[in-house]
Amino acid sequence: MNYHVRLRGALTEAAEPLSPRAPRRDGALWDDLTRALLLGVLVLAALTFLSYGISTDEEVQHIYGKKLLSYYLSGFQDRSAFHFKDLYLYGGLFDLVTAVLVPISPFEEYETRHLLCSLVGVLGIAGTWRYTRLLAGPRAGFIAAALLTLSGVYYGAMFNNTKDVPFAAGMVWTLYFATRILIQLPKPSRSAVLKFGLVLGLTLAIRVGAVLAGFYLAVAMLLHFALVARQEGIRWVLHDTRLSFVALLPAIPVAYAIMAFFWPWAVQKPLNPLEALQVVSHFPIDIQTLFMGQMVHSNDPPILYLPVYLAVKLPEAVLVGVAAALLLSAVWLLRGGLRRTGAFTAVRYLPLALSAFLPILLFMLMRPSVYNGIRHFLFLVPPMVVMAAIAADRLWAISERGGRAFGQWFASAMTVIAVVYAWQLGTMHPNQYVYYNQFIGGVRGADGQYELDYWGNSLHEALQELIEFVERENDGHAPPRQYTLTVCGNTLAVRFELPPWLKLVNGIEPDWRKADFFLAFTQVKRCPSLLDGHPIFEIAADDVPLSIVKDRRPPAAAIPTE
Repeated sequence: MNYHVRLRGALTEAAEPLSPRAPRRDGALWDDLTRALLLGVLVLAALTFLSYGISTDEEVQHIYGKKLLSYYLSGFQDRSAFHFKDLYLYGGLFDLVTAVLVPISPFEEYETRHLLCSLVGVLGIAGTWRYTRLLAGPRAGFIAAALLTLSGVYYGAMFNNTKDVPFAAGMVWTLYFATRILIQLPKPSRSAVLKFGLVLGLTLAIRVGAVLAGFYLAVAMLLHFALVARQEGIRWVLHDTRLSFVALLPAIPVAYAIMAFFWPWAVQKPLNPLEALQVVSHFPIDIQTLFMGQMVHSNDPPILYLPVYLAVKLPEAVLVGVAAALLLSAVWLLRGGLRRTGAFTAVRYLPLALSAFLPILLFMLMRPSVYNGIRHFLFLVPPMVVMAAIAADRLWAISERGGRAFGQWFASAMTVIAVVYAWQLGTMHPNQYVYYNQFIGGVRGADGQYELDYWGNSLHEALQELIEFVERENDGHAPPRQYTLTVCGNTLAVRFELPPWLKLVNGIEPDWRKADFFLAFTQVKRCPSLLDGHPIFEIAADDVPLSIVKDRRPPAAAIPTE
């Protein structure tokens, strides 16, 4: 029998214990449920994207996108994007696309950014589904899609974290196509190769860190060929290596061309991507960031910064699922799972394991600059969700072996967990990204210990409440006089939402201390006490104030609330 036919058959046989195939009818049902879930998230995003505030980074990112557009419209003459702050070190995929869409969008520029970011976030959920489904079947795919949707750290960031969410979405799709290539070795299909190159190029056009995806694939392929050498000899290894190398070649120019278009600075000099990688990994910035109740320097983070933040930010179900996945893998190994062709099956899981744990190890060894919790490492969330979903699917299958009642009990428990998570995120809307799990006591337990509303997202909601408050005083109409507002925090979050009767005064204006209203977020502890006044309301998550509004008008001018 031909070696390649024999190997493919062996791989299929070895995969069955790890990825039991559901009956066709059940598989179609789970796929339909996942599609319904994705449609529901799309609808929810379309209905709520206007509720989210402008993050502190969005203004410079939007300017960067317009500068990139000017570079092309000027016939490559306007090169200001190549030295604009530190943005040139990052790809401009999202920002350039937004700059193109804003003139034709029915929404304002930042509203357009938020809608587009939410759509990319849903695309990341879809990628997580497809990747998990490829590894473990339709039911596991549905669990992964649902679990990522219900993860506040991801869902809450989907609307205004326009750098980390697109990068996380791109990385999970690179894992999907890399695994498709591994399954098809030694001669992957042209479609899988070109799609891998496409997605890799798009992800590089967001952050240079996407090179990790190529590394994951390369390591898995090396292990695959080492196994071939052990079983079939050096002759087949040389044959397969040559075959695979030729098949993968088209991915390189595709990825490079796409990266070059959306990140033109990267190709001005051959070593520019390496320069970007070096600078962003040890960013020359020193920000005080909160970790375990202590303010630490962003350029010298504690070695446990990332592991601890992941342990308190990820949902409990994800953490338990990852632990279960490790335990099930250990049991599989102890039972001789690597014997015969089991090692080939393990290869397809290698990119998943590397993507979930290698960045954590690299962080602990290199200690790069980091702040704002885990937002720079948001790309770790989808692979961890994939691992947790595969473990949940395995445990579900094990429970079903004990009888129908055990399977129903397991399904009921997962449903209850999903309902609890959905309720939690619903009560936190639109500040889901400040979510903390109950291992730390939720947001209340994290208050004063870890970063909360670092974007100042709650200021947007607070401003809307203030506007409604003043207009209620005037029977639903605009007040007859102009009021002033001072903000301690992200002024960008309120600057574009001010009605004509409300003027923003900041610290450089002489009368800022005489403002009629004071809006402050609690991320900076000194903010709420910066100015006095009568507190009229606060925006909170899990009963923890994120922003407060004070009425500083003379008593005769202020009308108390009922």
